[in-house]
Amino acid sequence: MSCGEPHETDCSEVLDHLYEFLDHEMPDSDCTKFETHFEECSPCLEKYGLEQAVKKLVKRCCGQDDVPSDLRSKVMGRIDLIRSGHAVPEQDLTAPEPDRPTAAKE
Repeated sequence: MSCGEPHETDCSEVLDHLYEFLDHEMPDSDCTKFETHFEECSPCLEKYGLEQAVKKLVKRCCGQDDVPSDLRSKVMGRIDLIRSGHAVPEQDLTAPEPDRPTAAKE
């Protein structure tokens, strides 16, 4: 998406890093660039508002659910692998472990 207008920070860069901005996971200097971009670019501001609303809705509807500890440790393990630059196994996080019985098929 692009509004077609030139900006100091390109629309594609803003949209590629939108969740980092929403989650406050970027340096203050980048946040300032994004805020300036949103003041100038209504399509990106609209996308930001939409993603912010979805994030709030998910938090409100799902934020109280407890995460199973085994799933949490698998996810955290994958995050650690990615951060350390190691290859991440292709196995799906939700797939049952080999030693864990699965529900009987009907």
